[in-house]
Amino acid sequence: MKGEKQEIHRIKPIRCIVKLGGAAITCKNELEKINEENLDVVSSQLRQAMMPGRSPSMKVLGMDWSKRHGESEVSCNIDDFVHNANVDSSRFVVIHGAGSFGHFQASKSGVHKGGLDQSLVKAGFVATRISVTTLNLEVVRALAREGIPSIGMSPFSCGWSTKEKNIASADLAAVDKAIDSGFIPVLHGDAVLDKLQGCSILSGDVIIRHLAAHLKPEYVVFLTDVFGVYDRPPTEPNAVLLREIAVGKDGKWSVVKPELQNMDKQVETTVAAHDTTGGMETKIAEAAMIARLGIDVYIVKAATNHALRALSGELRDKRDNIPDDWLGTVIRFVS
Repeated sequence: MKGEKQEIHRIKPIRCIVKLGGAAITCKNELEKINEENLDVVSSQLRQAMMPGRSPSMKVLGMDWSKRHGESEVSCNIDDFVHNANVDSSRFVVIHGAGSFGHFQASKSGVHKGGLDQSLVKAGFVATRISVTTLNLEVVRALAREGIPSIGMSPFSCGWSTKEKNIASADLAAVDKAIDSGFIPVLHGDAVLDKLQGCSILSGDVIIRHLAAHLKPEYVVFLTDVFGVYDRPPTEPNAVLLREIAVGKDGKWSVVKPELQNMDKQVETTVAAHDTTGGMETKIAEAAMIARLGIDVYIVKAATNHALRALSGELRDKRDNIPDDWLGTVIRFVS
């Protein structure tokens, strides 16, 4: 009826929301350069996790029917799809960071600080969106080549906006409909309009927390360029990998494993000079808010067997006894 909000009733629950860290899929210190090797491995592992019933001998039916750089022809064999049964995929949602895409343009122009009335900021807003949507297309193509029915969805184009850098509005109808139709939505950090300062940068970590509250997945996986959360920058000597972090009802978190000598010591984080989204500190804060919803969060190094085990749901199945040979950080709610 007119004026009533239409609800989408999903046939299956969402299994997992995945965050592809920008530093894991791009060469973060080289402007707009994709880490193609990592992205290919991540895409392959996502296929394995999304399609657990698929036989290893089954041919991958690629869905990127466009010409690739350096190739003369379009790769497409329609007969493969006609003569193969459709393989149902688990319900996943993918969000990726920007890495070496977008951050440079945003920081140079001050988009994250607002001020669309300034020509530099407006130009930077356009430049930032060109950069991040370019990366989004390449991520979607990489997933599509693995037979994953992925659909790129930009927050700006879907009507997401902020107020004082917090989400003010997010039309999730398009995401719901894409999922209900059997697609894998692929969102990304984006330049969006802000109700008070004109514009801002909406990070992928904030997006994933908002989607987790709406979609209520079984678990969430952050794929990063390091093995997890450390007690100090992992490049420093004697940095300790935090295996398990507990989040209480008040949102405060504490390290459960391993037992640190100085439990009052705050976890140290570093943020790259051009990173306008807060880096690891934002990631931990958003992960803690997701855990408060009763959703386990795994932070793990991308393109490793540890990542595949997290993506496949193995750790959730063994949540009371995380294997000692798994490297990563578990963040979960403790009542």
